[in-house]
Amino acid sequence: MLTDEQIMEVREHLERAQNPVFYYDNDADGLCSFALLRRFIDRGKGVAVRSFPDLNKSYARKALEFNSDYVFVLDKPFLSKEFLDEIKLLGLPVVWIDHHELPIQDYEKSNDNLFVYNPARNNGKDKSTEPVTYLSYKISLRKEDVWLAIIGCIADHYMPEFASEFEKRFPDYWGKVKDPFDAYYGTEIGKIAKIFNFGLKDSITNVVKLQNFLITAKGPQEVLLEEYSNSTFRRKYHDVNKKYLSLVEKAKNCLDGDFLFFDYSGDLSISSDIANELCYLYPNKFIVVAYKRGEVCNVSLRGKNVKKHIAGVLKSIDGTGGGHEDAVGARISSRDFDKFKEIFMEEVGKN
Repeated sequence: MLTDEQIMEVREHLERAQNPVFYYDNDADGLCSFALLRRFIDRGKGVAVRSFPDLNKSYARKALEFNSDYVFVLDKPFLSKEFLDEIKLLGLPVVWIDHHELPIQDYEKSNDNLFVYNPARNNGKDKSTEPVTYLSYKISLRKEDVWLAIIGCIADHYMPEFASEFEKRFPDYWGKVKDPFDAYYGTEIGKIAKIFNFGLKDSITNVVKLQNFLITAKGPQEVLLEEYSNSTFRRKYHDVNKKYLSLVEKAKNCLDGDFLFFDYSGDLSISSDIANELCYLYPNKFIVVAYKRGEVCNVSLRGKNVKKHIAGVLKSIDGTGGGHEDAVGARISSRDFDKFKEIFMEEVGKN
């Protein structure tokens, strides 16, 4: 958890920011983090970041385009040096709120205008990896926004202590929930989390409409109502969900012992979503879902201590990767995927 001092510092940054830009990771955790902070200060623009794994240089122009006076980065594990250099030229402070356990970058030390808030980098009892939505809720402390906080948390496979508060206020959206996957795959609020995740797969114009909806929405009931204000992202959800369910069914046939390797191609990059549901269905297996597009392959992996295993794999194959202990992502060459599978199984077999 962020310390009380860190929370106060972030609030001070938010109060000073008169026209901030919020760059957030392109998933429900990132989106809800943005919504919570945007609703807290009632100003600023949001930008969903689709570059992987870092926030790359091309996004810096948004700060100039919006005439921003502050930059907030939410739930991105890497910031490219080129991005930070461009923002530095604009003379803007960067507040980076994240929860991935990563080493401090060399350029961080030389940038006096970069402020990092990441509990995974704290010491002792304050060291933790709660989702950025959780951190944003603790920063904003708007009880009326607890539904947004729950959505981002369960979408990132985390059950917060304020789940009981949400259940009391919105019992129809909860149920017999034991863990975050139960909430995500078995409740109405989980359905909304999936709607947000899939709504982010739409065009930039329609993602902005989704952002604008969340800035003013009064509660989860407004998401499921059939109204014009939410019609765009509801329609996108239905379109993506059909393809998603078909891919999950195909992936089920790929289970082989302790491993499930599934690869697919096309125009829909949802390997992380597919991997999460397969992990829910097969909790004691290693899940590897690869989305191949041209020469690049995005891989989502789930399983016990999978972060350690992927680190070993990437010593033998060119690529990048990282994440949490039991859930990581990687990017490799498509032609190396078969080799990747072979080495991954060898790494798992060593332990």
